Amino acid sequence: MEIVWYGHSCFRFIERGMSSIVTDPFDHEAVGFEPLKLKADIVTISHDAPGHNFTSAVKGTIHKLTGAGEFEIGGVFITGVMTESKKAGDSKNVLYHFDFDGLTVVHLGDVTQIPTQSEIETLGNVNILLVPVGGGNSLNASKAAEVVSLLEPNIVIPMHYAVDGSKLELDPITKFLKEMGIATMESVPSLKVTRSNLGEDTKVVVLDVNRNGASKEEQ
Repeated sequence: MEIVWYGHSCFRFIERGMSSIVTDPFDHEAVGFEPLKLKADIVTISHDAPGHNFTSAVKGTIHKLTGAGEFEIGGVFITGVMTESKKAGDSKNVLYHFDFDGLTVVHLGDVTQIPTQSEIETLGNVNILLVPVGGGNSLNASKAAEVVSLLEPNIVIPMHYAVDGSKLELDPITKFLKEMGIATMESVPSLKVTRSNLGEDTKVVVLDVNRNGASKEEQ
């Protein structure tokens, strides 16, 4: 599988022989970055906000998922879990668990608090965790680190933090890395992973923002 990050909470998952997926496509006028020009079979929306619900930027979409439930689409098993909120005025947020034939990815969306024990049990095994770390309307660095310790993923990919070109006021990635006991880290263009090369200990992977707004197949 290859995972590409387009900034904010938007990723694309590509696995041979299975449906391609884009998460939380954003309106570039609201978030910054270049306009998205993506293709995918499935689009998931964690919540209804311009930084997460701009589905018109994704062409070829057959399925749009916006809420809780269990789905099997194109070889991928998807579970959407609606998070509980303790703060009045918080928008609804859906956590998505993707199972690519035993390789699992969890996208936490714009979650505002640490998942409950019930939510953690529903998510089940997590190989790759996509977690917001920059604060704002979502988890800050310390809470994100606590979520990592609870879910114990093999790989953590931080998202939703301050990046050059973004209009949003968020904390830098360095705060989260410090919470994880990491002094510095080189970013990589994408993550290519299989079940056999996950490793046992939790590893943090920082991705570059794909500034072209499209994957190689679409450029």
